[in-house]
Amino acid sequence: MAALARWCVRHRLVVVLLWLLALGGVTVASTVAGAAYSNDYEVPGTDSGRATQLLQEGFPGLGGDSDTVVWHTTSGTVRAADVAQTMSGALDRIAALPGVASVTSPYKGGQGAGRISRDGHTAYATVTFDRPAQDITKPQAEAVVSAAKAAEADGLQVELGGSAISLTQSSGGHVAEIVGVVVAAAVLLVAFGSPAAALLPIATALVGVGTAYSAIELLGHAMTVADFAPMLGMLIGLGVGIDYALFIVTRHRRGLKRGLSTPEAVTNATATTGRAVVFAGATVCIALLGMLILRLGFLNGVAIAASLTVVLTVAASVTLLPALLSFIGPRALSRRERRRLAEHGPEPEVPTGFAARWSAFVERHPKLLGALALGVITLLALPTLSLHLGTSDQGNDPGTTTTRRAYDLVAEGFGPGVNGPLTLVTRVDGAEDRLALDNLDTTLRGTRGVAAVTPVTYDTGGTTAYLSIVPDSAPQSQRTSDLVDRLRTEVLPRAETGTGLDVHVGGVTAGYDDFAGVIVGRLPLFVGVVVGLGCLLLLLAFRSIGIPLKAAAMNIAAVAAAFGVVVAIFQWGWGSEFLGLGRAGPVEPFLPVIMVSVLFGLSMDYQVFLVSRMYEEWLETGDNRRAVRVGLAETSRVINSAAVIMISVFLAFVLSGDRVIAMFGIALAAAVALDAFVLRTLLVPALMHLLGDANWWLPRRLDRVLPRISIEPPECRAAHERLTAVTAAVAELAKETQPDVRDIPG
Repeated sequence: MAALARWCVRHRLVVVLLWLLALGGVTVASTVAGAAYSNDYEVPGTDSGRATQLLQEGFPGLGGDSDTVVWHTTSGTVRAADVAQTMSGALDRIAALPGVASVTSPYKGGQGAGRISRDGHTAYATVTFDRPAQDITKPQAEAVVSAAKAAEADGLQVELGGSAISLTQSSGGHVAEIVGVVVAAAVLLVAFGSPAAALLPIATALVGVGTAYSAIELLGHAMTVADFAPMLGMLIGLGVGIDYALFIVTRHRRGLKRGLSTPEAVTNATATTGRAVVFAGATVCIALLGMLILRLGFLNGVAIAASLTVVLTVAASVTLLPALLSFIGPRALSRRERRRLAEHGPEPEVPTGFAARWSAFVERHPKLLGALALGVITLLALPTLSLHLGTSDQGNDPGTTTTRRAYDLVAEGFGPGVNGPLTLVTRVDGAEDRLALDNLDTTLRGTRGVAAVTPVTYDTGGTTAYLSIVPDSAPQSQRTSDLVDRLRTEVLPRAETGTGLDVHVGGVTAGYDDFAGVIVGRLPLFVGVVVGLGCLLLLLAFRSIGIPLKAAAMNIAAVAAAFGVVVAIFQWGWGSEFLGLGRAGPVEPFLPVIMVSVLFGLSMDYQVFLVSRMYEEWLETGDNRRAVRVGLAETSRVINSAAVIMISVFLAFVLSGDRVIAMFGIALAAAVALDAFVLRTLLVPALMHLLGDANWWLPRRLDRVLPRISIEPPECRAAHERLTAVTAAVAELAKETQPDVRDIPG
């Protein structure tokens, strides 16, 4: 790392130009190639997956995206001549638009029958595109919206819903990123007092994240990548990128204050804290790539996209940032710090103020504070017990969107189940199977939870058939999930007895339930692998059994508490409408896996930064109380500053307008806040005081077997010791004027 830092300093202009060239080249390539995202939740081998496959094979015309145009009259009925004429004209214009395969109108009978509500005030038509939603362009969807909205008049409300229509809704632009970056810059300016030093972490993170964002767009052409993956990568990348740069700049500034030249300070910071950044980034990537063991194509793309972002932000932190630091020279310090350095010479940094007082306070009251922290975490984690995984559909959109209004109009006029019908698909072999299907139609109508059943439809060869079931509950309701289970375990097996039928249940709810079931079934293995690898890394770094076990427990506690906050806001609806996040609904089934990966990786950053300083003091003195006190006092300010930045970035993504991204942002912000302000600066030091020397226990036999790795290389520790010796006299003078937390017990 030291050699890399020296090369970056010597060739600083080349390094900056190479990064700008990479950013520009990847951006141009992604612009030319365009985005190719796909939210494919299908899990091969599941019942819903087989239903989708049969439907595509037997009815290829159903492969295009289906959207809905809904109209509602406040006076009169939709059958009135003027309303029928206006809407028929609008539907004809939509049918003539490019990309639209067909439009099913309620005014033309046939398949459109039953699409006028009983009270006559609401009607809807189905617009079928010739391609799936991910292949429909925004201008095509906007043309449909414009043609439908042109029919609106006094007393006639027209709304639209569907996957393609959601493409036309504003995503909030880049307001979230801008707000997060501005807040981070303000925190850095307060922490450093130098505009130049405050801007460098921002610039480094933006270059790394910008390159990754465009690279993820290109990645979508090679594998399945969800449409929220770039935003998720940006969310993670900005948070960790700014934090990693903050750690390196903080170490660089400390070197300047101790009398090092700019090249020496840059090299020392990169070789020490830079190694910790690489270690922390590797931990985040390991946690993210742990999703690959689930063998789900949808999550594979998310894992690789997020890991790519972390890799590029780490690379920028250890190459681009040293080059930029060498450009600004002593301006990494504030004017007051530079003036003091010139007048008084190098001085050691002695932890004083609130950080020192807090460290001593924790040492005096470890039991009380530990119990208080544990109570807070437990209270916040309780809502996790009612976690319900499922699909959040357009019924959860903000009330101002056309998709939400269309959803509500359909639910009020025709029942909530019309927004998410279930599809039953089967192979058909002979007249006996056809007769059994006719009888199944009758059985389904009498099944609890079924509101309506459509007639059976056969393909041209008569070998495949499907029918639709409209539940009497919303797609995201637990009652609908119960209906899916009832069909699969009770109704359909009885109907298939003595026939060649093998009926599969598909549809939005069935697909999400299968997806959630697969994830929940594989979650213990996933968590075990991620936690196990993280503990192994900490075991090698700190040569202790207790440190990795406490870290695993703290990370699980942070995840549980963060999920409690998510359940309260998104599932229970506490403030969700006020925050512009839409109506309460279930938690996305893929959220637990991604959150465990991200949170475990981010938590390890603070654990490494905090405990590494404690471990260094323990090796020097063998005094556990002193080690914990000094480690907490010297790192808490940087950890808290980093946490404030990360929380600000994550919370800013609530402004993105995307429910999934907002869910990630709130969960990550809650977890980081709890991790930094409750776990790492309160519960962890309290437990370490209570456990004493047992914190650092490692069986001798295991100690001999384990390879020795170090976050800080020996040559840098030697340089650190020489600097300590040089400034020893100044340190003695400082002790006479102010108390030193390193020597005053709690």
